[in-house]
Amino acid sequence: MAKITEKTRNEVREIVFAFFAEECEAELSKITDNTNIIRDLDGDSLMFLELIEIFKKKYNLDIELKTIGKYAVKHPVDTIGQLIEMQMLIIEHENRLLELDK
Repeated sequence: MAKITEKTRNEVREIVFAFFAEECEAELSKITDNTNIIRDLDGDSLMFLELIEIFKKKYNLDIELKTIGKYAVKHPVDTIGQLIEMQMLIIEHENRLLELDK
């Protein structure tokens, strides 16, 4: 479990934007919080899994994919901004993510 700081928020944002720009061959300057991952970037769920692995290593996270999957079913992600917010919750709460719904 990590405390979310402004530095963490900025790092996550930069990584997510750069990741989708590279993977989807999109101009970084055209990606915004409102960019739809599937419709606008032709992204997919495997990209989300790749990002999770990147952040697990970067922040030494202890979280199971099934925990993220259960949370994502109730809180689907469509946009870059939503994905960033979910990633912040994953970093902050790790395997206690599902407790947020209680």
